[in-house]
Amino acid sequence: MVDEQVYEQVDGRSADERLRRLARAHRVAGSYKDWRERETPVAKETLVAVLAALGVDASTPGAVRDELARLEEQARRRLLPPVVACRRVPGADQIHVPSQTEVSVELADGTILTPPPASPTAEGALAYTLPPDTPLGWHRVRAHRGAQEQDAALLVAPDRLRTPERVWGFTAQLYSVRSRASWGMGDLHDLAQLAAWSGRELDAGFILVNPLHATEPAPPINPSPYSPMSRRFAGPLYLRVEDVPEYRELPAADRENIAALAAALRRDMPLIDRDAVWTAKRRALEILYRAPRTPARTIAYESYRRREGTALTAFATWCALAEEHGNDWRRWPSALQDPGSPAVAREAERLAPRVDFHAWLQWQLDEQLTSAQRAATDSGMPIGIMHDLAVGVTHSSADAWVYRDVFAEGVSVGAPPDEFNQRGQDWGQPPWHPQRLARAEYAPYRDMLAACLRRGGGLRIDHAMQVSRLWWVPDGASPADGTYVGYDRNALLSCLTWEAARADAVIVGEDLGTVEPQVREDLAERGVLGTSLLWFQRDRDGRPRPPGRWRRLSLATVGTHDMPPITGFLHGDHVALRDRLGLLTRPAADEAADHRRLLAAWLELLHAEGLLADPPDAVLRAVARGAHDHDEAVAAALHALLARTPARLIGVSLADAVGERRTQNQPGTSDEYPNWRVPLADAGGRPVRLDDLPADPRVAAAVAPVRAATRSRA
Repeated sequence: MVDEQVYEQVDGRSADERLRRLARAHRVAGSYKDWRERETPVAKETLVAVLAALGVDASTPGAVRDELARLEEQARRRLLPPVVACRRVPGADQIHVPSQTEVSVELADGTILTPPPASPTAEGALAYTLPPDTPLGWHRVRAHRGAQEQDAALLVAPDRLRTPERVWGFTAQLYSVRSRASWGMGDLHDLAQLAAWSGRELDAGFILVNPLHATEPAPPINPSPYSPMSRRFAGPLYLRVEDVPEYRELPAADRENIAALAAALRRDMPLIDRDAVWTAKRRALEILYRAPRTPARTIAYESYRRREGTALTAFATWCALAEEHGNDWRRWPSALQDPGSPAVAREAERLAPRVDFHAWLQWQLDEQLTSAQRAATDSGMPIGIMHDLAVGVTHSSADAWVYRDVFAEGVSVGAPPDEFNQRGQDWGQPPWHPQRLARAEYAPYRDMLAACLRRGGGLRIDHAMQVSRLWWVPDGASPADGTYVGYDRNALLSCLTWEAARADAVIVGEDLGTVEPQVREDLAERGVLGTSLLWFQRDRDGRPRPPGRWRRLSLATVGTHDMPPITGFLHGDHVALRDRLGLLTRPAADEAADHRRLLAAWLELLHAEGLLADPPDAVLRAVARGAHDHDEAVAAALHALLARTPARLIGVSLADAVGERRTQNQPGTSDEYPNWRVPLADAGGRPVRLDDLPADPRVAAAVAPVRAATRSRA
């Protein structure tokens, strides 16, 4: 707790000013603009708690003074930041150092460059300009001033990513897209089939799926794909057992055992049960792991393990330990909480077969993910599979254990209150520690990006503001009582665009909600597409934005996984659900009235654009009495509106295409709603299988407008 009286009695108002100055020095916001553009001050208690999570003592005025003095001395002695990020464009191609400092650059191939200094800046510093032909990628920069010498990583990033051709694609929660051959949830074989069919028959250019990150290695498994155990490694839940090559050579008895395990999961269950799925799949995969491999397969596995190196071994070790001690490493014996400890090394040796099993699972995932991307591109898709990168991992996760030194403790990432989540959000995820991550030269971050980009042709960055700032919530505080902590945006964006350029991949940033000034412009300048969500496309007066005024560099969609599909939204299901769960901060009648006004405005625009023949009043009257007469016409009109925008990418939710009504996730809930467990179904709740999509007239009607608008691949 902050002793307010100590702050006031000892130093008066100046103590508060120094605290906020210290916060600014660590990129901790002392105030912020909320979703209504109102300036909101951050409480002293929050500032002190967040600074403590950064390793800064601000509990008393004296501690604040000492820390400010330390920062001044550090700035005086520093020649270089831990990472210097440049681009080969004027103004972004310079290395800034204090006066009287000499600079040299050692390229990745060992070549030494001595760039000439420019004129001193207004602050008296020097700016060394890189030669225009400096290779892209990672190098080293060295600075000398008298007896002082420092070196740092130098990243030369591309000016901007290529702009993708205009295409459309399905957006899908893969686990919900079940086929008659999948094991109770959609898997990577289903993904390959969906991509191949939609690319070949519907001219789709991509498939955007939920994060396929690693989950817990043993039940209970958190159903949220946005609360993973690792963002670098993928989830074995998504493996198709029968696609493992060794399956074909199994003895008949083993194949019968596997068939029996699968049969129990192929019934139409009302909700997806990941614990049951993984229990069965793990038993089947253990049979396959023990099966003999050909010499070529053995060599391929050894090559994969060499490529992934110590990161794979550490992750697989965590998995093996979690099977014995539970999925939360913070509850393990203290000697096992440090991944570098002798105790962990001894346990890894004892559990070597299980460690190897979990490494082998990642190899199978690598192969099946590669096959899915190949199926997509072979169908004619220019992008293929677009993966989704979650904001972070849980506190109990493998990543938080392996990279413990670069995460902040005592806080979680979340979001401040906004229009749809009026109490704010606490996602239960530790944030990167900005300074420690920089001192690690962003290696955990860029290695994660490289791994994700190897698996497809594009990457969506959930909560794209993570490259610039995150909302930190102190432990025990309300999500509304957090504050923003800033990161080196230039460095993080440079890491992102360099890895994307290496993979020739498309990047989409989910930039919805409260976005600080200049972030969208910086993303666009680098060639990172934004996200244009139809329901959020309104002008300053709240009126729907006509399609011609939407952003060009964006992925345009109607909704998102945190909102109901079109049919549910049309009927106000989200208002009724949040009211039933106690998530509203004002009367339900007021929320419903606002929803009707918003819906009426969109219907009027659709009608005025000639996309909806039905009069808006007739649609509203039908909705009011619970009728579904106009549902499919409204859905088709909304997709036709997307087609009229200049957006480079257009996403059509598979749930919208089949008339699904239920939302996949209701923010602010855990067990109150079956988040992330809803299998794909139509408006009447009847299951929809992947096998049935090609003959479903609703799907063809839903995608017809976007298919026609992008068929030329402009």
